[in-house]
Amino acid sequence: MRPRHHAAAAIAGFALFLTTLAASQAQTLTTKQSDALAAYDRALGDFKSILAERRSQIEAKQPLPNLPGQTLYLARVAVISTYKDLTDAMPSRIGKPNKFEIPPAYFDAAIEPLVDEYADLFEIMEAPPASAQNSATPFKDVFDLAAAIARAKGLTPDHADAAGRISLGLFFAETNGKQNVRNARSNTYMGSLQTGPSEDRNGRRKWDAIKGAIAANDPGLSARDDKEEARSRGTDQRFNHWTNVRNGLMNAHAELFAEIPAIVKTLPDPIDQMKLFELIQIIPTPTRSALKSGDLLNYRVSNPTIMKHLRNNSIFAFGQADRARSSASFREILGAMWLFKRKFGKAMAKYAEIKPR
Repeated sequence: MRPRHHAAAAIAGFALFLTTLAASQAQTLTTKQSDALAAYDRALGDFKSILAERRSQIEAKQPLPNLPGQTLYLARVAVISTYKDLTDAMPSRIGKPNKFEIPPAYFDAAIEPLVDEYADLFEIMEAPPASAQNSATPFKDVFDLAAAIARAKGLTPDHADAAGRISLGLFFAETNGKQNVRNARSNTYMGSLQTGPSEDRNGRRKWDAIKGAIAANDPGLSARDDKEEARSRGTDQRFNHWTNVRNGLMNAHAELFAEIPAIVKTLPDPIDQMKLFELIQIIPTPTRSALKSGDLLNYRVSNPTIMKHLRNNSIFAFGQADRARSSASFREILGAMWLFKRKFGKAMAKYAEIKPR
């Protein structure tokens, strides 16, 4: 048996070797790599700190600041951004895939629990008001309303089905499939499809104009609408799931349902179709122009305000290289919408459960 002092000496020697190796590796980092590593460490520390602060405030039932989710959101953006800068500087830091389906160059799978905590906090901060009028069938409502609107606009059954599927994607993109939620980052946008007051009113007016055609095609759905309209009378219709979805779809998306035959031909992937309709929510005017151009995927946007809107919605938002972009084609924009992919996957799974047999 080896004497204990020999074993201790061996362990001490190995520890010294590791320390020397680490110091040697640190010395080989370039200034850019060292700066990127330090920036990521700071961003990760800040993210952990604000997560802990919000959790402590909530558990202590302390009043939260106005827009309590904004600081959290910006901290998460900083973590993803600085990690992308780090992997750009040190490709060896690109790790394994993660459950959020974020490209590994942008996200270290080791911090998945922090993002789970982030989601849990938002669910608490965005809980519906006590007066919210829930539906027992929220996903079916989204599908049925969208399909009914599409049929009233003259679409064939298969394209009306696509409208319902796409609208499920919008529901997941806006609220992760949660009905009647508030918004921890905005005092304007609320409800299942996150509309502002003017958008909600505009959608309601457009629904009134089409309701006769809806009733002729689907008396049962029209009767349900009458009940929900009466139920929500005198309240903010954004907190009745049915009326908010109805008004939200009619405000902007329903106008493009007539384009669905051409869209599904250009974008055969249902998730790409969902991405395009989400862009109607984010950058409506350029998206309509792209559809009218006859060359949707190659249509390019370069307006600084439009690029800012994309970044504010997690598209080209992470890392110096992405944020330096001054223009992008719709092909590139759709490709950069990877934070929406998991949500749209959930929408597809829900569609498979409720689609017409």
